[in-house]
Amino acid sequence: MEDFSTLQRKLGITFNRIELLRQAFTHSSYVNEHRKTDQEDNERLEFLGDAVLELGVSQYLYREFPDMAEGELTKFRASIVCEISLVRFANELHFSDLILLGKGEEMTGGRNRPALLADVFEAFIGALYLDQGFEVVVRFLQEHVYPKINQGAFSHAMDYKSQLQEFIQRDKNNRIDYEIVEEQGPAHNRQFVAHVRIQDETSGIGYGRTKKEAEQKAAEEALIRKGAK
Repeated sequence: MEDFSTLQRKLGITFNRIELLRQAFTHSSYVNEHRKTDQEDNERLEFLGDAVLELGVSQYLYREFPDMAEGELTKFRASIVCEISLVRFANELHFSDLILLGKGEEMTGGRNRPALLADVFEAFIGALYLDQGFEVVVRFLQEHVYPKINQGAFSHAMDYKSQLQEFIQRDKNNRIDYEIVEEQGPAHNRQFVAHVRIQDETSGIGYGRTKKEAEQKAAEEALIRKGAK
């Protein structure tokens, strides 16, 4: 198990307020079980980090892809800051080793839950921004996020739901509905099954570890069936 000192050495960043770094990794379940302490959970930092991360990625895409239209920039950014990508970033930095969880959340596999890992990554960005400023956040992104953009890691991860919406809007009478029809597996390793229906006809089925991922997969299958992908 790593500790916060090891993480700071690995990142080459020394926090002025170590309590901010600790807060970024503190889940609400831990706070609920340690009410006598002054420890805060990471939810507010997650809110801030989400905005800072979007700005950091947006300014990079704006500068590096001058010929890309606004709509494509929006889709590109969405593929970089989506839950699947944030989990990947968190795992590469071994953030799961540092998360402070309540016993119940730990026992149900919370440490490896995608949504929780994504939240921790955003909370870390928020803490880094408060402690070090936006320039240091950008330097962090330059080392751990921007290179993956240049390598094309996100070029395939487009927003299929938006693509499907645009495709079927050619006929204004069409309507799209998404439904989670099934949840499979234990709580710590849940898989969702989504159907996308166009005019009440099932056009795609998707599977994912989150509801959003399952819906995206369903939309992708619908695009393939319609010859739009």
